[in-house]
Amino acid sequence: MSINLLDFDAKGLAGFCAKIGEKPFRARQLLRWIHRAGEADFDAMSDLAKGLREKLSAAAVIEPPKVISDHTAPDGTRKWLLSVGAGNGIETVYIPETSRGTLCISSQVGCALACAFCSTGRQGFNRNLTVAEIIGQLWWANKVLTETFTSEAGRERPITNIVMMGMGEPLTNFENVVTSLDLMLDDNAYGLSRRRVTVSTSGIIPAMDRLRERCPVALAVSLHAPNDALRDQLVPINRKYPLRELLGACERYLQSAPRDFITFEYVMLDGVNDSVAQARELVQLVRNIPCKLNLIPFNPFPDSGFKRSSANAVSRFRDVLMEAGLVTTVRKTRGDDIAAACGQLAGKVLDKTRRAHRSIAETAG
Repeated sequence: MSINLLDFDAKGLAGFCAKIGEKPFRARQLLRWIHRAGEADFDAMSDLAKGLREKLSAAAVIEPPKVISDHTAPDGTRKWLLSVGAGNGIETVYIPETSRGTLCISSQVGCALACAFCSTGRQGFNRNLTVAEIIGQLWWANKVLTETFTSEAGRERPITNIVMMGMGEPLTNFENVVTSLDLMLDDNAYGLSRRRVTVSTSGIIPAMDRLRERCPVALAVSLHAPNDALRDQLVPINRKYPLRELLGACERYLQSAPRDFITFEYVMLDGVNDSVAQARELVQLVRNIPCKLNLIPFNPFPDSGFKRSSANAVSRFRDVLMEAGLVTTVRKTRGDDIAAACGQLAGKVLDKTRRAHRSIAETAG
């Protein structure tokens, strides 16, 4: 079976080159061709010796997930459904803005954490994505968008920011996600700044500590409640890693973080977590953590059981936070007409049996 070179970071490519009798500098050349140039045809890699190109053609491939569908919303948001085999799909979303382009990447087929308001969590969990399946989303989007991209003032490339906020909990697929992050940051690959790559987590504390030591990038924490009782219901992993412990992990993370704040994500659910009293409780919870609050209007999906908070409720909630001196934004809803908005990514997961045989605690490890 051919080896998919998208599975390798710089170290992995160097090891592969050594195995086929090539010198280490060939790995740097390959890295640039694969990720900078988006090239999948070894014969087109013009500065590689013919003998090496023949070895590569015989032993390796560059193969991202295959595209099942490609939809663009009126606001320019673009969503791809990508096949990862066995009838399963993942979703990747591109959000264009004037000064930046953000790609939202998935890390798992489905999700085991079962957050109450999330379509991905509702569908169940199948498996972790490989490095090739994670970085392949960026490889594909970068290639397709570059071909159609017209340079804009202040932006030289279509994808300037990455958020690991797609399907799945990134930190329960730690090694593959971190290897993918290494590629995103590598100057011979995508050369992104640590400040422009964000990992979102529901609060897997041991993995947050490992990420701080191994590959600190910007961090977003899915908070969604101002107390343990409510968060236990909305984000069940809280039963294993409650808020006090989670905030302690956030403080530790800030010691190495590329930004001097943690982003707390807070989905606004009508009559559930959006009262003025809960806003005041949230102020007390996070007041000692350098942070930014990102309020997210709930994005509906069939049979969710929740409603989006009214604009007035969101404004009242935001005002309480801002009056307390907390930096607070309300996320603009993008791509909801193609089910590309936060919490709506569903892909296609045919095997939902694994979650039934493992507890949330076991999944969190």
